[in-house]
Amino acid sequence: MDKSLSLPDDLIRPAEDILDPAALGRELEAIRREEADPAKARAAVVARLNSARTEGMERIAQAFTADPFAARKTTRAYTFVTDCIIREVLEQGRASLAEDQREALGDFAICAVGGYGRGEMAPFSDVDLLFLTKSRITPALEALIEAMLYVMWDLHLKVGHASRTIRECLKLGGEDYTIRTSLMETRFLAGDAPLVDQLNDKLWSDLFKGTEKDFIEAKLEERYNRHQKQGGQRYVVEPNVKEGKGGLRDLQSLYWIGKYVHGVQSVAELVRLGVFTRDEYATFQKAEDFLWAVRCHLHLLAGRPQDQLTFDMQVQVAERMGYKDKGGRRGVEHFMQAYFRHANSVGELTRIFLTQLEAENVKGDAMLERVFRRKPKIGSDYEVVHGRLAVKDEAHFLQDKLNLLRLFDEGLRTGMLLHADAMRMVHANLDRIDDQMREDPEAAKIFLGTLLKHGNPERALRRMNELGLLGTFLPEFGQIVAMMQFNMYHHYTVDEHTIQCIRHLALIEHGDLEEELPVASTILAEGVNRRVLYVALLLHDIGKGREEDHAVLGAKIARKVAPRLGLTPEECDTVEWLVRYHLLMSDMAQKRDLADPRTVRDFAKAVRSRDRLDLLTVLTVCDIRGVGPGTWNNWKAQLLRTLYHQTRRALETGLEELNRTHRGQEAQRMLVEKLDGWSQDDVDRELARHYPPYWQGLQTATQAAFAEMLRDLPVDEIRIDLHADEDRDATRALFAMADHPGIFARLSGALALVGANVVDARTYTTVDGYATAAFWVQDAEGSPYEASRLPRLTQMIHKILRGELVAREAMVDRDRIKKRERAFKVATSVAFDNEGSEIYTIIEVDTRDRAGLLYDLTRTLATANVQISSAVIATYGEQVVDTFYVKDMFGLKLFSASKQKALEAKLREAIAAGQERARA
Repeated sequence: MDKSLSLPDDLIRPAEDILDPAALGRELEAIRREEADPAKARAAVVARLNSARTEGMERIAQAFTADPFAARKTTRAYTFVTDCIIREVLEQGRASLAEDQREALGDFAICAVGGYGRGEMAPFSDVDLLFLTKSRITPALEALIEAMLYVMWDLHLKVGHASRTIRECLKLGGEDYTIRTSLMETRFLAGDAPLVDQLNDKLWSDLFKGTEKDFIEAKLEERYNRHQKQGGQRYVVEPNVKEGKGGLRDLQSLYWIGKYVHGVQSVAELVRLGVFTRDEYATFQKAEDFLWAVRCHLHLLAGRPQDQLTFDMQVQVAERMGYKDKGGRRGVEHFMQAYFRHANSVGELTRIFLTQLEAENVKGDAMLERVFRRKPKIGSDYEVVHGRLAVKDEAHFLQDKLNLLRLFDEGLRTGMLLHADAMRMVHANLDRIDDQMREDPEAAKIFLGTLLKHGNPERALRRMNELGLLGTFLPEFGQIVAMMQFNMYHHYTVDEHTIQCIRHLALIEHGDLEEELPVASTILAEGVNRRVLYVALLLHDIGKGREEDHAVLGAKIARKVAPRLGLTPEECDTVEWLVRYHLLMSDMAQKRDLADPRTVRDFAKAVRSRDRLDLLTVLTVCDIRGVGPGTWNNWKAQLLRTLYHQTRRALETGLEELNRTHRGQEAQRMLVEKLDGWSQDDVDRELARHYPPYWQGLQTATQAAFAEMLRDLPVDEIRIDLHADEDRDATRALFAMADHPGIFARLSGALALVGANVVDARTYTTVDGYATAAFWVQDAEGSPYEASRLPRLTQMIHKILRGELVAREAMVDRDRIKKRERAFKVATSVAFDNEGSEIYTIIEVDTRDRAGLLYDLTRTLATANVQISSAVIATYGEQVVDTFYVKDMFGLKLFSASKQKALEAKLREAIAAGQERARA
């Protein structure tokens, strides 16, 4: 080993404090010299190498913990330690060979390639090596390589290696772009240095030169496939720091392409060549430093290679990097906002850089396609460059700063993507957007036109947002850019969620979702105030991230922003109301019993007019659909449709129509029509056996099913009917049996044990002593159970209800919170409402969801002699709101404050005990 090797001076600690290569080399030579037994000498060398590496890694980790953003110095330090170890492994490999083998090694070099070759290593990065020879791999060299690999494996290094001649490198690099990219970052470690120079010369002269277009196309395709594999979104809630959109691989792709096309050795050289501006290079460095810091912290926390920023890791990385709770938001939310801002910067850089290169280098469209493609008619300030919208004269264009807004409108009008130079111009001139421009009615008109005129505002809004224009023109929106909500419900950051909502609104307007969303589609087809709807949707979450209720604060912000966007006073009032109450319809539909006339009556009083009902309905649909894939389902659709139709009828015919007597008479009439073939005596008996609440709470089909189940039911028999309810995206589970206390809890426990998630439930007692219970349940994926699974489910539930399985004991193994989900905190609240229903007390429990929660709550209520009539369950990721409609044992509401307080304490105690079990 070359003992004169100079030590790097740019590490997180002085190099000799981390590992002294000269001293280590002397130690290992002494071991080999003093120990006559080669096997023992090898074991001692491996042990010392292992301790040197471990100690060096620990010193780096300690220094990095103290300076958690010093990523560049840290990755170089890990590279330095690995270099020292590999060189000493080579010495040990040589020593293990016989004298004649050492003489027969021939010329060879050991090179670092890939990320290791680039000098960027996280704590548990792979060690990628190339063993290079000029002509052929000799048997002696094979023996050396084998000896080295065994030592490296004993050191638990994850080694990727290849043994190749220069010719083989050129051949394989020509066939495989991954190998070609790896070879581009070849770095000499030990052996014959001129051999590596020869390889590099051959790569550039014989392989890289003249193939720039092919390489760029390959990297663009690779980038696209990688993004699709990682979810295709920059704002994935558990992003992959290395492979995800806006991650390290995107930055590396920029460097690879820049190096391949321009022959540069560092990103800084791309500034000199005019590929990046100085500001863009500074952005590149900041993003790279941040992402590498996150990746290193991830590896250290996991104790292994890990690049996925999972929920539990997000909390720990945020703590290591010093992010604190403040301003009503958790430290992890501040950390993830910083992460997504950097990911957005990476996206902006890659888009500008790659768009420019794509236009200049990627092979053009087929000739026929170019001939027959219709050229769009563009404005006088614009030109088409490589099929993209560009600005003719930037200096002239920028004389009117409103053109910064007009550019995006023109892009939508012509259907063209923006040229890289145009995007760069926008980002570089954001400081021209001042209060005067924000208050300019013409600016408002252009912006609203972009939203309303072209039918597809999503693309323009996303580009405006990514380039920083949206948050600069609307500073209030800038507050929510890249803002993450640390929960399992929201799939996107707040700004991306808003853009997704507007995308869904445009799709509904266009008629693309008519079959899936008939109510919202009809409302828009009949006509609403589009200005109000789009602005309200743009601003509905504008108040998030502060300590105040985001709907209340958002309404205050909307009161200032809406007039600035050119809305009339009446329109501003409606926008403010929609923002303030944008959760009202969703809450009423998902957290209240729609069979209770008071629910619809209260909602109708809050809405007051058909216009507001229509606007709020469409906004609610878009808001839920914009949360993320899988959030919208037929269950929620059915609830919203029911609430919309009942409220619309109440507004049109009067609230007095909403009474229990009227509903009960109508329900009985419809049931009689269903009981075809029944004798009059049997029909009369069925109508007489139920108390009044039964007639308002169930659909006719369900009441007809219960009528058949109750017919001639022996007191010792339990009848169960499981049936897919396709309209609601759930399985309807009906139970009929002799009545007894705690029946709701027993059924909840039985369903929890078979893995069913309850979304709605109601129980009734009959005059002649039977109980009827209807539950709507979904499987773990939020779907109805497949028909083939229903017989086994029925069998299992029978077994549990017969007492062959004790629910409380069996629940222990099922009621677990997954490790990655334990970082979520949900404060528990218990509220009592005696106004929301005429005959029931409503108990609303808002807490952390888990499999056995409903069972624990219903068992607690049963023990307290509280009768449950119905339960409505609304789940939002890890958070759940369980709403119970109850009476006391005498059939009265729970008015006593002391009883409410005592019951709340018992519910909280059951929740706390259950959570402790689930986390054990």
